[in-house]
Amino acid sequence: MSERTVVHLLRHGEVANPDRILYGRLPGFHLSENGQLMAKHAAQAVAGRDIVTLMSSPLVRAVETATPVSEQFGLDIQIDDRLIEATNVFEGRAFHVRSLRRPGNWRYLVNPFRPSWGEPYADIASRMLAAVASARDAARGHEAICVSHQLPIWTARRKVERQHLWHDPRRRQCALGSLTSFTFDGDVIVDVNYTEPSGHAGAGQVAGA
Repeated sequence: MSERTVVHLLRHGEVANPDRILYGRLPGFHLSENGQLMAKHAAQAVAGRDIVTLMSSPLVRAVETATPVSEQFGLDIQIDDRLIEATNVFEGRAFHVRSLRRPGNWRYLVNPFRPSWGEPYADIASRMLAAVASARDAARGHEAICVSHQLPIWTARRKVERQHLWHDPRRRQCALGSLTSFTFDGDVIVDVNYTEPSGHAGAGQVAGA
């Protein structure tokens, strides 16, 4: 008889980013006060769940989001580099629509289907789903939480739902502090569910957060 296992992909909460830069993998970007509340709301949302495994991206905003869950369930936070944010050549810049008009940036924008400005979507999906599989195996018959970032979570979901990995970033269903949950029957994903414990409908913040 197959076992039912659920792996929740939790996007980190709002980040303190007054300069509105694309921070990507840069160190030192902590949760804002609002982001800390989002992390607590996410922990409260899974309070009655059978969480036995907790994994996180190594970036500080993800670890800080995982902390209320860790405290609530008495679980250690297992750092998994496969859950990290995607690479992006515009990291560290205040990137916006006007940036697309600058000739110096055009060489990075030639192939939005790969994409040419950062880590290939296929690579993101591969590492994310490998991390999800590890979480599933560690939590067999129970539930796990993996704290990650908007683009990696959304790319993993699109892969699972057999959609094109390239997409319009404005249409990502992956709000700050949201949960994208994969239900497994044995090793097979049989359901995908999405919830927003903090009630934030938009993707929020700078793309690639």
